[in-house]
Amino acid sequence: MPSRRSALALLAGGSAALALGAAPTAHAHGRPGARPFGRYGSPARRLDAATLYVDARGRGDHTAVQAAVDAATGTGRTLVIAPGTYRETVDIPADRTGLTLIGASDDPHDTVIVYANANGTPRPDGSGTYGTSGSATVTARPAGLTAHGLTFANDWLRADHPEYTGTQAVAIKVQGDRSAFYGCRFLGHQDTLYADSLALTEFARQYYRDCYVEGDVDFVFGRATAVLDRCHFRTLARTDLATAPYGFVFAPSTAGANPHGYLVQRSRITSTAPDGYFKLARPWVPSSDLTAHPMLTVRDSHLGAGIDTDEPYGTMSSGFPWQEQRFAEYRNTGPGARATVPANRPRLTAAEARLHTPAAWLGDWRPYR
Repeated sequence: MPSRRSALALLAGGSAALALGAAPTAHAHGRPGARPFGRYGSPARRLDAATLYVDARGRGDHTAVQAAVDAATGTGRTLVIAPGTYRETVDIPADRTGLTLIGASDDPHDTVIVYANANGTPRPDGSGTYGTSGSATVTARPAGLTAHGLTFANDWLRADHPEYTGTQAVAIKVQGDRSAFYGCRFLGHQDTLYADSLALTEFARQYYRDCYVEGDVDFVFGRATAVLDRCHFRTLARTDLATAPYGFVFAPSTAGANPHGYLVQRSRITSTAPDGYFKLARPWVPSSDLTAHPMLTVRDSHLGAGIDTDEPYGTMSSGFPWQEQRFAEYRNTGPGARATVPANRPRLTAAEARLHTPAAWLGDWRPYR
């Protein structure tokens, strides 16, 4: 199996410069000379005054995503991003409310934002390492952010840096309320998708539909009020471990005062690892919030054979066992959903399940309609 870095090179037509610090590179979508922004106009035929175009080949307003974000001041702006591999980190400030990001081809394989920082990567200024949050390829802080048809990736590999102990490498950290992602891909290994909030007291609502997420350790994690609908989660084999478990899919850190954590519905979990080598979830109670009460509901989903059916949940910290958290399942199918040890598979009743819905999680915000 090719490494993530070589796979991304193939996605970019085999010619992308994927070394750290390389300039953004792009490949054309379709025949040579095809419109790089597809059905979304162009600088000469702008959809509206609020729309900016990004193309590393110079056919847009900007050649890098961060440059376009910097220029997109105010609210309600749209960035249309031409197909290509953009090797850069992107930081979207909180004041870019209502920002929309669109992959111009509508195929997330074509438009990739990627970088390769990890928790343990030294900062260039010598001030220490990036830490988990600082490792994110994309950090998205604004409320009302929407993304369509994009890939967010972190292609840092453990094998390249066996000396690192901080191996978390975030593809995207999402913190804003009313953040929605449609048809996007999130690629990484440990801590791929950080669905979080701006502060402990803020219950950021997020919605992910028809998305693909892959990784190995805690690769969907954080304290957001998140609905993951019709998504595909892929657990990855590991060559650095000889025995199970290889990792965990979910690691919510829901604030104790928040009645809603992660809701996964109508989704599926597949694996490239041996059967039973992954746990479904473990609770994350961070040192910054020892009152966290992680919550996860997985319902109406297909769980593949990669999930350990005897012990599908694990405990991250001994003082916060998974049995004391808000974990539940309902009406799941597949070999990974078998209740071989019923005490280890907390189930909702039909009456309880009626309260675990996108409407209950997201309130007056209805991105699923």
